[in-house]
Amino acid sequence: MRDLDELRREIMQRTLENVPFDGWSWASINAAADELGVDRREAESAFPGGPAEVIELHSTDADYAMLAEFEQRATDSMRVRDQVALAIWIRLEQNEPHREAIRRALSFLALPQHQRLALRLLYRTCDAVWTAAGDASADYNFYTKRGLLSGVYSSTLLYWLADSSEDYAATRAFLDRRIDETVQIGGRLGRVIKTLEQVPATLRSMSPGRGGGEDLRMRGN
Repeated sequence: MRDLDELRREIMQRTLENVPFDGWSWASINAAADELGVDRREAESAFPGGPAEVIELHSTDADYAMLAEFEQRATDSMRVRDQVALAIWIRLEQNEPHREAIRRALSFLALPQHQRLALRLLYRTCDAVWTAAGDASADYNFYTKRGLLSGVYSSTLLYWLADSSEDYAATRAFLDRRIDETVQIGGRLGRVIKTLEQVPATLRSMSPGRGGGEDLRMRGN
């Protein structure tokens, strides 16, 4: 009897191959089970959440695969923005054989009932990219970085799916531009947030009993 995790991954891989023909549906999962000689009821038990659960497993495995290859290709001398670009590029490269399945997954995840899953998977991928790049932030930067990267990754993924240039050179250029733009935005946003963080201290200095507060009370009189 197959190990459950092994069975799930075997079915997931075969399902990816069937999606271009049957979409993200039980038809694709059942076809995968038939090809593997697995009882369809066993496949249903392995993925009680149906196609959405298969998509989630594929996305999670893709994140781990990206991290593993990044460890082999990244160097200590790389800038952070280059590490981020490399991590995203690795994820695209690794999933090139399944471009059509990914294209259809985006349509599937765009449905209202799947949007929460879509956001969760996007966050996990962006978090994995920043983890690869060695991000150790714990303040507002943690969420700011992942929020900004979600826009970079999403737009690059869509561009890649439509790209017909040789070796996806156009996507590489697009990714570099988007990262550079985001670095500039992130820098400006960081300065604004730091300024706002100092507002409470400024207000405290104007409270009653301190110089600014005395002036305000005098004006009130």
